[in-house]
Amino acid sequence: MRKLLLLGVAVLALSAGQALAKKQLVIVVKGLDNPFFEAINQGCQKWNKENPDSEYECFYTGPASTSDEAGEAQIVQDMLGKADTVAIAISPSNAKLIAQTLKTANPTIPVMTLDADLATEDSALRKTYLGTDNYLMGARIGEYIKKAMPNGGKICTIEGNPGADNILRRAQGMRDTLTGQKGLAELKGEGGWTEVAGCPVFTNDDGAKGVQAMTDILAANPDLSAFGIMGGWPLFGAPAALP
Repeated sequence: MRKLLLLGVAVLALSAGQALAKKQLVIVVKGLDNPFFEAINQGCQKWNKENPDSEYECFYTGPASTSDEAGEAQIVQDMLGKADTVAIAISPSNAKLIAQTLKTANPTIPVMTLDADLATEDSALRKTYLGTDNYLMGARIGEYIKKAMPNGGKICTIEGNPGADNILRRAQGMRDTLTGQKGLAELKGEGGWTEVAGCPVFTNDDGAKGVQAMTDILAANPDLSAFGIMGGWPLFGAPAALP
């Protein structure tokens, strides 16, 4: 009788553990050090708090540093390998690397990209994208610059990670709008606009690096007409340092 009772307790304990286990809705961001993503974290925690009885749980994660592209890919791989992960949303720091990770893992669960998308040719690897129309955003930046400087001038583009699809699309939208030509990788006088030496600057999502780069570019090019800033890194650094 004692053995049967102990067996019954063990079964009940196991059943309780299984009942408590929740299906994970995983969000993997570029880096936990980027304040832009903190709002997503807060929303994730808010949903969990407001839905304590749900069978689902929001799980927010990412590498410690936004510049750790390999770290993000490893986290995506790890999360896709967990049985309790039932859906995943990813903000790819390096679009090609994350695409390769998804190809290797070949997940059967829904995959979403957010803020940053995969490259167009890899878009079939995800179900949907949630975020800015990044090309249009860049085009709007180009419109504002062109309105302020209709005759063109010298410009420097401040970008993030070289492999971040969202930033590359923004930069392309700006260049296309400034010049009226599609697909230019660098401005060499088209539409009156020239990108100065050392640009574009890739900050690797480091705010302090963005500030220092802008300071250095201004010092080397006192006749610079405009910065085309494709993200908030200088704001995350120290904007007061800029003249």
